[in-house]
Amino acid sequence: MQLGRYSGIFILIAIIAIFAAWMPQSFLTEATFRTILQGQAITAILAIMLLFPLATGGFDLSAAQIMGFCALVCGALITREPRLDPGTAILLVMVLGALIGAVNGLLVTLFKLGSFIATLGTTSLLVGAAALVGNGEYLGPFPDSFRGLTAGNVFGIPVLTIYLLLIALVFWYILEHTPWGRRVYATGANPDAARLAGIRTDRFIFWSFVISGTGASVAGVLLASNLNSVNQSLGPQYLLPAFAAAFLGMTQLKPGRFNIWGTVLAIYLLGTGVQGLRLAGADLWVTDVFNGLALIIAVAITVFMQQRRRRREVKAKAAEAEGTNATSQASDDVTAAEPVKS
Repeated sequence: MQLGRYSGIFILIAIIAIFAAWMPQSFLTEATFRTILQGQAITAILAIMLLFPLATGGFDLSAAQIMGFCALVCGALITREPRLDPGTAILLVMVLGALIGAVNGLLVTLFKLGSFIATLGTTSLLVGAAALVGNGEYLGPFPDSFRGLTAGNVFGIPVLTIYLLLIALVFWYILEHTPWGRRVYATGANPDAARLAGIRTDRFIFWSFVISGTGASVAGVLLASNLNSVNQSLGPQYLLPAFAAAFLGMTQLKPGRFNIWGTVLAIYLLGTGVQGLRLAGADLWVTDVFNGLALIIAVAITVFMQQRRRRREVKAKAAEAEGTNATSQASDDVTAAEPVKS
């Protein structure tokens, strides 16, 4: 067993043990762990959606803003005239998220813009659109039927966490156990080789952005339901922890590959640390510093692992070439040593 791929579990246990010994009265409570489970669910869903563009070799920097904008639009559709019923509003918002994701996908695949620049531009456009829709107001409270989406617990587990587990299970199966998922990974690993193998890489890149946008809109709906009020500034604060979890998750369970359960583990590792620091009375800026350091460390580890893998591949190819040359030379020597028959 390679303990490195399970190091996140040991670190999580260590973090719990440290805060439990430091402040047992406030940390070791049911309320604390329920807060961690529920509070990190939205970020985890967003991080899972980010995995699809990341797995194809792209970045979706607009995902958090899509989530915030869709939460705002959903709130506006429910609270402003003509008021729509929550079901219709949710459906329209999901279509909106898919359309924004499709725009990102077209910018990357059709117009050949870098995903970093394309989604950064989309983010700026959505900030302006959010200001136009929100108009500096708080929208809410929402009807009980809408709030009920995220209210309550199932066997003591918050409903939001149940949603997260279901979404993680579905997308884990898609990425890990379907030909579509394998082609997504192949596109990100080596686009040229995938293209030569007959994979339509642009198609997979496009749909990865559509999935990211649609999933972000779902996260926005759940966020609006959970908060019971929304405004135009909602969303960007979720981007850093989501990316930190995605890259940290790449070092867990399946090192070197963006994977669902590693990301979920990373989310709750980071969330437990942040919650412990908050209970210890740390300032709000400590959360951003904690997530930023986690992102830097995760990316550094990922780069190191990729470089080490490349070195191993080069060594393996060199050894194979040497073995082939040695075999060929031995064969030539044997041929030269054989007597010539008249």
